[in-house]
Amino acid sequence: MSLDMTPFSYNQNFVERYDYQNNVDTYKSQQSLNSNANLSIKQNVDLTGGTFTVNTELGYLRNYGLTQYVQYTSIPFSVGYSQSLFGFNSFKWEKKIEPVRYEKVKKELIYNLQEISEQTSEYFFDLALNQTIYDLAKQNIANSDTLYRIGQERYKIGTISQSDLLTLKLNVINSRNDVSNAEINLKTSTFTFASYLRYDTQIQFHLELPTKPLDIIILADDVMKKSRENNPTIPEMKETILTAQQTLDQTKKQSRFSASLSASVGFNQVANDFTDAYKKPLQQNVVSVSLSVPIIDWGLNKGKVNMARENLNTVKITAKQTEQSFEQDVLMTVYEYNLRQSQIQLSEEAKQIAELAYNKTKQLFIIGKTDVNGVNLAISRQIEAEENYITSLKNYWLCYYKIRKLTLYDFEGKKPISFDFEKIHGF
Repeated sequence: MSLDMTPFSYNQNFVERYDYQNNVDTYKSQQSLNSNANLSIKQNVDLTGGTFTVNTELGYLRNYGLTQYVQYTSIPFSVGYSQSLFGFNSFKWEKKIEPVRYEKVKKELIYNLQEISEQTSEYFFDLALNQTIYDLAKQNIANSDTLYRIGQERYKIGTISQSDLLTLKLNVINSRNDVSNAEINLKTSTFTFASYLRYDTQIQFHLELPTKPLDIIILADDVMKKSRENNPTIPEMKETILTAQQTLDQTKKQSRFSASLSASVGFNQVANDFTDAYKKPLQQNVVSVSLSVPIIDWGLNKGKVNMARENLNTVKITAKQTEQSFEQDVLMTVYEYNLRQSQIQLSEEAKQIAELAYNKTKQLFIIGKTDVNGVNLAISRQIEAEENYITSLKNYWLCYYKIRKLTLYDFEGKKPISFDFEKIHGF
């Protein structure tokens, strides 16, 4: 339903008029004021591509000058139908494409929300890693100072060489540099994490790492099935193919002759008074048929049809390649997820062993049963084991959230990920 109006239109100009007395054309001044309004209801017919129209109209005209008069014209009721014969039916294609497009857009919204979860997880573990490195760097300063003081005493009694003592002093300097670098990285990751979540960038986070992976088994067949049902890539490919098919059909139809039919029946009236404009209306009938026949176009339309057909073939090939890449991405993500589960346990065990090894090596150095190289190696292995553990957690959870994004399915809760689309107005 639509209302079309021209509330006010004033004209003052010269128009050509025929003077019957003198048998000549002359220009005469004309002033007029008119307005009109039309209320119409239109309904498309998907099957035929035609349009039903019901409307009512009212017009007003006031003429100024030598001859002054007022007229009202009305169409109390009129019903019509227009139809393109043998032509392109856009309504039929819209009925096919629009539901697919709407479904794609809904899934894209949920997909984007899951992408936010995935990105948040990445920033979370980046911050956790930098926090751990910073804490280890501060701890390493204290340990390096302690080992250097012990090294000084051992150097006095000749149990270590000057080279080893200088190495211990270098460890103290390097540990202080490591704290400065770790602090910069920590502030950067804190700012990134806070700004992404729209928190105050001056806030200090104290993160708790998840201690173990989820106790769930995710099978490749289940993930593939859910991704085909829910991922927006599938309706997007379908929409692309349907749009290319629509273009080909439209190009073919437009290259042929076209014909259209329109008919309307109703009532109208003209009067000098508003109320009289609706009294005893006269019947109004309009029927028209139009034809357009291409005769010679020098192969232009044929070329357009060929281009549209080739474009459809290209779209189908691209869609197939996209589907294969999508399936490969799904399978590799599931494979990586299952692999990451076992890596977490190994990384945690390696972290515990590296910590015990460092403490043991430090005690052996204190009593003079190991050298500086053994201490440095133990420190490096401890830091590496801590980093590997957090990285393993990060990779595991990123895989998990990527699977949620690909499938739009919550495997932990065993239900599809949904969204109340009525809330979209509050964004």
